Amino acid sequence: MTTALDDLLDLLDLERIEQDIFRGVSRSALVPRVFGGQVAAQALVAAGRTVPEDRTAHSLHAYFLRPGDPDAPIIYTVDRIRDGRSFTTRRVVAVQHGQPIFHLSASFQTYEDGLEHQSAMPSAPAPETLPTAAEILPRYAEHFRDPGTVDRLLDTRAAVDLRYVDAPPYGTVGQPREPRSQVWFRTNGKLADDSLLHVCLATYVSDMTLLDSVLLAHGRGGWAVGDVVGASLDHAMWFHRPFRADEWLLYDQESPSASGGRGLGQARIYTQDGRLAVSVIQEGVVRVPRA
Repeated sequence: MTTALDDLLDLLDLERIEQDIFRGVSRSALVPRVFGGQVAAQALVAAGRTVPEDRTAHSLHAYFLRPGDPDAPIIYTVDRIRDGRSFTTRRVVAVQHGQPIFHLSASFQTYEDGLEHQSAMPSAPAPETLPTAAEILPRYAEHFRDPGTVDRLLDTRAAVDLRYVDAPPYGTVGQPREPRSQVWFRTNGKLADDSLLHVCLATYVSDMTLLDSVLLAHGRGGWAVGDVVGASLDHAMWFHRPFRADEWLLYDQESPSASGGRGLGQARIYTQDGRLAVSVIQEGVVRVPRA
């Protein structure tokens, strides 16, 4: 296991300060606010630690309310909304400086058999044939506003091996493309056999690239390039089948719409053997900077 992955796991290992109250810290991000995937994953950790071990997360719905302060702790308060025979529902509010910055509702379910079908996995090249972040990012250094962006991106993503199938948005600035993007990802090291941990790590990664397809449709390079400004607004995930975040997962993303200063991304996450593991939808602010 890499040091970066150890650090990420420490980040998700919240401090319990009361029965249903937890405290988390943040790590540096590319922008001067808490990374949305981090606060979503931490909130899901908090919810999961109040749920019986035989119940696994099957969905989450979240709103990003205010930018998080990366230099201040985040307090997560869990409300035990319902404990039923099969389903458990939790609500989590993340607070900083006396104000809510994030709200999450999550549902957990005991395992049961049922009807079974899924959408077929789209075609994609094998992840081992694609360049790593360390190989691809320096190629586009001239596109970034800050010469230190490449190093910061590599640092913030060091815990996860994330590989683009096609050029990322910052690689084709000024060239509108089909609003679709694919990445393969897995953690840079093996993880414990803890289903909540794997779900939380997928939640963490899910916020990294989901709005890429919005940018591609308009030939925009993204936040690091500086030709758009934005932030996540809401995020929803459905966990269909068991998976491991330390094994390759295909993140197939597309954008059906952008309007009103907002862009919508929707995606499916497949295991390498073709099982549909997760569905994701996110809307974010996507604005062109004023001159």
